[in-house]
Amino acid sequence: MLELSSIFISPKSTQEARKIQNELRDQVIREDHISTVNYVAGVDVGFQDNYKMTKAAIAVLKFPSLELVESQTALIPTTFPYIPGFLSFREIPALLKAIEKLTIIPDIIFCDGQGIAHPRRLGIASHLGILIDIPTIGVAKSLLIGKHEEIPLEKGSWKPLIDKQEVIGAVLRSRTKVKPIYVSIGHKISLPVALDYVMACLTKYRLPETTRWADKLA
Repeated sequence: MLELSSIFISPKSTQEARKIQNELRDQVIREDHISTVNYVAGVDVGFQDNYKMTKAAIAVLKFPSLELVESQTALIPTTFPYIPGFLSFREIPALLKAIEKLTIIPDIIFCDGQGIAHPRRLGIASHLGILIDIPTIGVAKSLLIGKHEEIPLEKGSWKPLIDKQEVIGAVLRSRTKVKPIYVSIGHKISLPVALDYVMACLTKYRLPETTRWADKLA
């Protein structure tokens, strides 16, 4: 894992942040580099003290039982402003601190945000995956970019998310007649396999259990 002082997480301007994203996106691996999956994790970030402090959380679940086996949090000063398209620079420093505390290293991490479904193909899931060298999946609650066809109402239905004639993710109906979620490759995983793992981590709720646990903690 790269050091926390690395330029890859601490840009001094949006111009520098954009340059970092353009450099790192070529390092995203869009194929499966996954062996046996025993543990999956979810990460999420919240803010305190009028956004002056960033609280990150990671929840590790046994797979496929989805039993919570470990959780860690970290609270650090917020170091980057809220700018759409650059949220990873705001959230990753705290996430790395929480991940460093883990005693169980997950085989896949679900991020509450985008992977390559991002204007520069480097959302938080891809950014984090490259830094920690662990397969990641972006599972977002809202659309950032791209277009898609109408999604059937039944759970498990999905359609490709397309931007500039490129498939950048999938729009998945995670619960019947409920708003879809947006799944994209983070790092070291293909879209079909990412969808399989998201479906395997769904129960009766819209969001996978990994994300739900991390959200509670953050």
